[in-house]
This record gives sequence, C-alpha cells and structure tokens, in this order.
Amino acid sequence: MKRKDLIKKLTDSGCVLVRHGGRHDLYKNPTTGKKQPIPRHNEIDENLAKHIIKELA
Repeated sequence: MKRKDLIKKLTDSGCVLVRHGGRHDLYKNPTTGKKQPIPRHNEIDENLAKHIIKELA
C-alpha cells in the first residue's frame, strides 16, 4: 500500500499526526488514545498497513 493512501485512510477516520520522527511518524486516534508509528517508506507492506488500520480504527 502506498504511504499516502494509508495516511489518507487514517486521517479520514479521525487520526491525527502527533509528531514527525527520524524514520517514522506517530499518529494517534484521539477517541481511543492509541498511537501507532507509520514508517516513512513510499511503499508499506500490506500486512503492516492492515495492522496499523486495525489498531487505530
């Protein structure tokens, strides 16, 4: 999955960027309080993308 598509899905579901890191960005779901690092690769593995979406949704 493309990184920009994953970020779009997360922001559409209400997640917000907490901070930029060196190799990852940290996103948080304000309703649940859960945080997940998002790698800065152009292409993110499908299984990892599904895991991130599951955790933050």
